[in-house]
Amino acid sequence: MSELAQRRLSRRTVVAGGLVTAAASFFGTATPSEAAAAEAGSAAGGARRRPLLGFPAIPPSVADEVKLPPGYRYQVLYPWGHPIVPSGPKFAEDAGNSAAEQAEQAGDQHDGMWFFPLRGGRSGLLCVNHEATAEQLLHTDGRADWSPEKTAKSLAAHGVSIIEIERDRRGRWHLSESEFARRVTMTTPAEITGPAAGHPLLRTGADPDGVRVLGTLNNCASGPTPWDTYLTCEETVNKYFYYGEKPPPAGSVEERYGIGSESPYPWYTTDARFDMRTEPNEYNRFGWVVEIDPFDPSSTPKKRTALGRMEHENAVVARGRHGEAVVYMGDDTQFDYFYKFVGAEPIKKALKRGCSPLDEGTLYVARFEEDGSGRWLPLVHGEPGLTAADGFADQAEVLIHARLAADAVGATPMDRPEWCTVQPGTGAVFFTCTNNTARTESVNAPNPRLNNRFGHIMKIDEKRNPSAKTFVWDIFLLAGDEASGATVPPSQAFGSPDGLWFDAQGRLWIQTDGTQPMVNGSGQNNQMLAADPDTGDIRRFLVGPPRCEITGITSTPDGRSLFVNIQHPGDSGTPDNPRASSNWPDFSPTGRPRSATIVITREDGGVVGG
Repeated sequence: MSELAQRRLSRRTVVAGGLVTAAASFFGTATPSEAAAAEAGSAAGGARRRPLLGFPAIPPSVADEVKLPPGYRYQVLYPWGHPIVPSGPKFAEDAGNSAAEQAEQAGDQHDGMWFFPLRGGRSGLLCVNHEATAEQLLHTDGRADWSPEKTAKSLAAHGVSIIEIERDRRGRWHLSESEFARRVTMTTPAEITGPAAGHPLLRTGADPDGVRVLGTLNNCASGPTPWDTYLTCEETVNKYFYYGEKPPPAGSVEERYGIGSESPYPWYTTDARFDMRTEPNEYNRFGWVVEIDPFDPSSTPKKRTALGRMEHENAVVARGRHGEAVVYMGDDTQFDYFYKFVGAEPIKKALKRGCSPLDEGTLYVARFEEDGSGRWLPLVHGEPGLTAADGFADQAEVLIHARLAADAVGATPMDRPEWCTVQPGTGAVFFTCTNNTARTESVNAPNPRLNNRFGHIMKIDEKRNPSAKTFVWDIFLLAGDEASGATVPPSQAFGSPDGLWFDAQGRLWIQTDGTQPMVNGSGQNNQMLAADPDTGDIRRFLVGPPRCEITGITSTPDGRSLFVNIQHPGDSGTPDNPRASSNWPDFSPTGRPRSATIVITREDGGVVGG
């Protein structure tokens, strides 16, 4: 099942400074402690460096709690329903808050986020995505007697929060009354920019010019830009739109983008823009990377169409060889693709002209060859497969239908490419392939397992040139248990890697969302691990409450406060029994589970993870 991967791994070496270590020790034939003891030397003569991971691995857990290593503590900072400023409307435990109140509170299902420091990092702006809603918990009586007010509350619970937080002398964090605090919801005006702005496929009855849209939707992961703005990514937008009683025709654009004959969100029953029989183009206005200026509360969010339309997971910005913006992105669907955008000019030049570095440039999609090489294929109108004769009238259609364009040029279908992150110092790009149980017929070198329940993590090396059109790739690890061919120690077995982030010291943080393997005969909740990419040391750091996803991660510049999101704990609850599977984080006998941002610190005040 994993023959192709093992063949590559058997000849793989890990280079750290001047010392080369065998692949066997990297991929878990040694225990984590043994791997740490045999860590790589530095280029300056083999001197041993301090281990990156300074905490003991914790065991799996199925408890209704957040578990951390000894010496660590966490604080619930910003749960669903918390006001964005202390004076705002308070959370009602019975979910009785109105839509108007919800628009001034934390949205639901926290996902990607970023901390923008102020005053040396003692305070800052925290941008938090709110991906979706658990409708059965969002309303007092769940989905019963659906109404315009329920639609309005659900719209208000999606989007983004921008809050200001500060740390007191005891090391605890608090929300501040702030001029920056605001919510961006599904009714916030946004601007469509870039090559697709104004295109006929983006025009609606409410916006005949195709340049203004209300809201941002299903905001998954995120990323900061070098010019201090926030990129939030619209992911699974198809489920919000109603197509009709019959599904879209086979081979249609709507089918390729996952539009079905049913919608789990009944918004279309009270708001016609979500009914494709009335507004067939509205769904084209979602599925973009959206740029927000957190430091300007009056600014309008911008949907950057040059980055393509897909189920965007996150967007990681690097500087290209000539100072241009380079953005790495994954399309979170089974058998979809990994993308890169390269700006047309240096960031400084674009900003000086008053232009966005993200509005002009080239979108590429990745092709992975069996021999470990790879190419970035340009998605440019007029290229073979992307002409008018192929169904693409212009560059705007290439971007609006980016998935079809990637199909046409021969990109490599992957096992759900999700988060990506860039390694400090090397510029290597790591990204997760979360899982793909639909891979039942064939495997290839970058996707080596049939019925890939547990997923894997890939590594792309562009030789320190983010603007490059070629790369070499490798499989960093195969997640899962021994029976699935995993390359992690059995005691640290995990599945469905999703969130991925390098901290400033070089630790790779891995967050999970989905099926987890058994460990020592016991199940486990979703978790977060830390890995040392040079030594292969990997350790479980956090385990969340039941049915949650661990997602979203950022830290203060000093690394002493780590922010993590706990998404949809206990989402099997019902209006009659909201605490059926979890009562985290309030544990109130009259409350309900709540997604929340937590902040993790060491009791001794040190760097988290070190």
